[in-house]
Amino acid sequence: MLSAHQPFETYPALIREAAHEAGGVAQVAGGVPAMCDGVTQGQPGMELSLFSRDVIAMAAGIGLSHNMFDAAVYLGVCDKIVPGLAIAALTFGHLPAVFIPAGPMTTGLPNDEKAKVRQLFAEGKVGPDELLEAESKSYHGPGTCTFYGTANSNQMLMEIMGFHLPGA
Repeated sequence: MLSAHQPFETYPALIREAAHEAGGVAQVAGGVPAMCDGVTQGQPGMELSLFSRDVIAMAAGIGLSHNMFDAAVYLGVCDKIVPGLAIAALTFGHLPAVFIPAGPMTTGLPNDEKAKVRQLFAEGKVGPDELLEAESKSYHGPGTCTFYGTANSNQMLMEIMGFHLPGA
């Protein structure tokens, strides 16, 4: 459901292949639930957004609890998933860890144009169809949201802290 996580679909196989080529073994320890505020707004359960951090931390922690791993790779983006994964990584701080973002969404409708349509909608000058069209043009593909919101700020924080490769 999350455009920011769609690219991760192929990552486990790529990571396994790279580990194998380097003489290692990679295994998926678990998966975590992820929700996007942009998708869940106004829907039943939307208030679970911030609580999901704890569920994410526990799910990742349970996956690592087998004491079978020499390191961990965390795949995630956004203000719920990254903090939850960071909590799990800190809980298993004896394991070297790296966080891998999915990368940016390609540019769609520029933010100033999107903001203009939103303003016109708020003023009643355009209808819901025009608003939906603008939103669809803005968030039109896989990758991290195209605006500098929490998904991007979390990725920058992880890079600043040295958990992402520079430029990730």
